[in-house]
Amino acid sequence: MREAQRVTLLNSFDRSTLTAAPRACACPGLMRIVPARDGGLARLRLAGGVLSAHAARAVARAARVCGSGVIEVTNRANLQLRGIRDDAHAALVDIALDAGLGPSAAGGDDIRNVMLSPLASDGTRALAAGVIDAMQADASLHALSPKFALQLDAGERLAMLDHPHDLWLSALDDGARFVFGFAGTMRQHPLGAVARSDLAMFVVDVLRRFLALAAPDEPRMRDLLARIGTARFAEALRFDANADAWHREPADGWLRLGAHAEPQRATWYAGAQTPLGRLDATLLEALADLADTHAEGRLTMTPWQSVLISGIAAHETQVVLQRLRALGLATDARDPLARVIACAGSEGCAKSRADTKADAHRLAALLPARESRDEAQVHVSGCERSCAAAHPVPVTLYAVAPGRYDFHRDARAVARNLTIEEAAERIARNHAET
Repeated sequence: MREAQRVTLLNSFDRSTLTAAPRACACPGLMRIVPARDGGLARLRLAGGVLSAHAARAVARAARVCGSGVIEVTNRANLQLRGIRDDAHAALVDIALDAGLGPSAAGGDDIRNVMLSPLASDGTRALAAGVIDAMQADASLHALSPKFALQLDAGERLAMLDHPHDLWLSALDDGARFVFGFAGTMRQHPLGAVARSDLAMFVVDVLRRFLALAAPDEPRMRDLLARIGTARFAEALRFDANADAWHREPADGWLRLGAHAEPQRATWYAGAQTPLGRLDATLLEALADLADTHAEGRLTMTPWQSVLISGIAAHETQVVLQRLRALGLATDARDPLARVIACAGSEGCAKSRADTKADAHRLAALLPARESRDEAQVHVSGCERSCAAAHPVPVTLYAVAPGRYDFHRDARAVARNLTIEEAAERIARNHAET
């Protein structure tokens, strides 16, 4: 299997795509390489965001040997490596496969987009693994867009509920059944419910029907439903239409930071925000060492671009938090860097009009720490695509030129062509008024 994956991947590389934007390099055997201003961008999908300490060290080595050393946590709890050299593909494939980061079927990597809560139980993770295995085993499903995404939710308190998914499923009756919906978030009303034992087959049926009905220019569920409607799509599916008993309790994303008791376990977890979603190889190795020394030897990436270390004894939590802060990570929601997100910017993306990473660091330094964690999140975006934010953000700064931004609040422009200093003043003023 490993050699088949490697050959499939290497045969699929088109090296010209790394310099000839915007066409992406399809790498169905293991990962997808897309062109960027700073070199190739390699995406590594993690099972429910989990990365063992051993695999984390392998990723760090791959980042050094094959790329620029920069590692990013994505807003779907995966990792991506930047600056991948054109001559380093084979080495990158070998390192990733040896670390167990490849798909179970050649050609099945792109469909492993299943989001879980960072605190998902072993049972929920096993259920998700069964769904992913069923998807990978059906070669026809490998034609799905790499952006086609699913969410499996068991009602956890720490969960991202605002990312739109092509198919979402949420537990009902203590997990005996799951309600579902299409092309949206769990803020909407479900369409119906399926038994837990039927879940994997139901997902496969939904995806097969999507591929049978979608036109080539309809890569996402929302595109298809805009043309044919939900009722026509669902008419051939088998499910229980009665889902009125479902109610999703509110989630609290700020539980990703600090130390908290783990649900239904005697241990604790510690969470910290990476600086604007970025790590380097040395930092990832330090996190792996921390997880090995004080916990259960694994890291969990989150859709907020943060990291959790679970399995910590209660008396060790403060030591772990102190070490996380010493590494430059934010462990408190009141820290400005916990409230600012940014895209790759002009250093890594040809479409960006500004160096958003540098500007976002300047912005965070100008924002005071708050007594309350209710401070609005701020997104610094190099263009209108808003790649770093898959969910609505109260304040967005859209670059119009290097160091200059249009200020949007709740998707409405309220000021134009501001400097970072002027934007920081407006953010502070708006917070004081609210």
